[in-house]
Amino acid sequence: MKKIEHIGIAVKDIEVSNALFKLLFGKEHYKIEDVESEGVKTSFFKCGPNKIELLQATKDDSPIAKFIEKKGEGIHHIAFAVDDIESEIERLKAEGFQMINNIPKKGADNKIIAFLHPKATNGVLVELCQDIRD
Repeated sequence: MKKIEHIGIAVKDIEVSNALFKLLFGKEHYKIEDVESEGVKTSFFKCGPNKIELLQATKDDSPIAKFIEKKGEGIHHIAFAVDDIESEIERLKAEGFQMINNIPKKGADNKIIAFLHPKATNGVLVELCQDIRD
C-alpha cells in the first residue's frame, strides 16, 4: 500500500455537510459524483495532501444508509492507494484477510476499489483504491 488515499465520512445530508466542511477547510469541495452501484452520492475535499470523501445514501438499502442507521454519521472507512489492486487482493487473502470484494469494481474519483471486511481489520472498514488506467 502506498498511502492513505482518503477518509470516507458517512453523512445524512451532503449539502449541509459540504457547507460544514467548506467552513472547516476554508475551501469548496472539488467534485460531486453519484456511484449508482453503491447507492451513494460522494463529495470530495482536499485537505493538504489528503482527501476527505463525504458519502450520502441515495438508496434506503445502501451500505451507507445501513451504516448511518446503525452508527450515525461519522467515519465510515479509510482508503489506501495501491498500484495493482488485483495482486493486493490476492496478497491480503493469502495473509488470511477476508475481503468483501474479491473482484475490484468501479468507484468514485476515477478509481477501481475493493473493501476488506472490518471483522478482519479490528472493526475498521478498509478500502483499496487504484487509479483507472486509460
